[in-house]
Amino acid sequence: MPRLTVPFFLLASFLVPKSLPAGPPPFTLCPHSPPLHLTASKESSGLAPSKRENGFFWIANDSGNGPDLYLVDASGSYQGTLHINKARNTDWEDLDSFSLNGQPFLLIADTGDNQARRDFCTLLIVPEPAFPVKGQIQEAAPAWTIRFRYEDGPRDCEAVAVDPVEKKILLLSKRTNPPQLYELPLLPTSGGEIQVAKKTGRTRVERPLTALAQPYGNQVTGLALSPDRTLAAVLTYHSVFLFHRKKDAGWAAALAGKPERLTPHGLEQAEAIAFSNDGHSILVLSEGAGVHTATYSAD
Repeated sequence: MPRLTVPFFLLASFLVPKSLPAGPPPFTLCPHSPPLHLTASKESSGLAPSKRENGFFWIANDSGNGPDLYLVDASGSYQGTLHINKARNTDWEDLDSFSLNGQPFLLIADTGDNQARRDFCTLLIVPEPAFPVKGQIQEAAPAWTIRFRYEDGPRDCEAVAVDPVEKKILLLSKRTNPPQLYELPLLPTSGGEIQVAKKTGRTRVERPLTALAQPYGNQVTGLALSPDRTLAAVLTYHSVFLFHRKKDAGWAAALAGKPERLTPHGLEQAEAIAFSNDGHSILVLSEGAGVHTATYSAD
């Protein structure tokens, strides 16, 4: 498999304090840094931190690309490729990483459905491989596959996250207003039948009045849970929204609450979001014609 030619993508970093005080989020947007030059990725749609090595991230491309994931370091430098055997990239739209019984996994969300026509969508759960020699192409097969449909009909979805403690998968719809929250069990069923994603609630994301001219600015394109499971970060084309989860509350209750909207990320076509392994930063990835970093820091 040849090494990919590098298009550019946009990367934003939000530094998050260990505990957030009540009231408006105390984040300051720092100037964009010079562009980075990537050596992997075409149309980035999913981002997840490596559970094997801090500071490294896996990237997924969406429809029209092969069944491959790309490993990059914090500067965006290409480290290696993971080719998923016996898999097809119909429309990969999100990516998450988690550990289960001490084993690191990657969840690939083949959930894109712009026209809301798919009879079912697919989630691929793949063991995260040992760290590659730089530039190495590795292969892996899914440990299990979840085929599912939504209980109320087809949905376009680009926002998927895993709660490995509750062994749940969360999905947020993109083109409904307000976005709808669905849940699936993480573990496979014995018969491999098509599962049903149950609607458990909805969430609140809005553009400010000053951004109403931005097309589709309030559509959800990414979802990430903090490692300590106290925050859910929801990405739209305009902003990042942080939802606080109270002790003993479920994710449906958390995402139904009033979020904190961070300063707009300023990225064009923001497509993916992920927490770092320490939970102190949030990375936002965007398709586009340049690679920049933006930092939200708390003084």
